[in-house]
Amino acid sequence: MTGCAGFEYKEDICGADEYPALSVGGTGSMCVSNNEEPPAGFVKYPQGKVPQQVGDKWDLYWQDHTLDEDGKVVDVPGAN
Repeated sequence: MTGCAGFEYKEDICGADEYPALSVGGTGSMCVSNNEEPPAGFVKYPQGKVPQQVGDKWDLYWQDHTLDEDGKVVDVPGAN
């Protein structure tokens, strides 16, 4: 037995030099280089609501929420 009992691995959403961007009107996301803006159709997550690790509070939240064209948080049609 090793001393790793209780250790839970958490996978980061993006790499160290990247940030996650959300698909406008959908639940898709992608990682963008820190020195670039998101491509057309994607936006930065609202401050304080950025998922950091797979399965964290905000990762789960954005599975059935998104941003509309005006940057307003809305429910994803047909989610849950």
